[in-house]
Amino acid sequence: MAEAITAKKKKTKRTITSGQVHVLATFNNTIVTFTDDKGGALAASSAGACGFRGSKKGTAYAAQVAAEKAGQIAKQQYGFSKAEVYVKGVGLGRDAAIRALNGLDIQVESIKDVTGVPHGGVRPKKARRI
Repeated sequence: MAEAITAKKKKTKRTITSGQVHVLATFNNTIVTFTDDKGGALAASSAGACGFRGSKKGTAYAAQVAAEKAGQIAKQQYGFSKAEVYVKGVGLGRDAAIRALNGLDIQVESIKDVTGVPHGGVRPKKARRI
């Protein structure tokens, strides 16, 4: 039996020096995602993925560790060096994640808050019948 040997193409290493960093900071967790300029994810990490459990996931230190982990992957694999930061949410990890980027020598060009704002509010309670 003759087996067909297919030559595997070697994957070319993409170098993306600038892109976006999306930080989702809730009270329960912090998720940090590094993307290219179009928004395609390159590297991501969260406080839960870094080994924090329970209420510790919502802390500023956990957000710092998550940002460092994702940042190291983005720097090593893609040569990431400049970032526009988009912060969403109200958790404790907002500032800590951005400070961690400075520690990794990733130049922060801009910081934008994209937290959703409710418009219209919740539905009111029905009228009491007496």
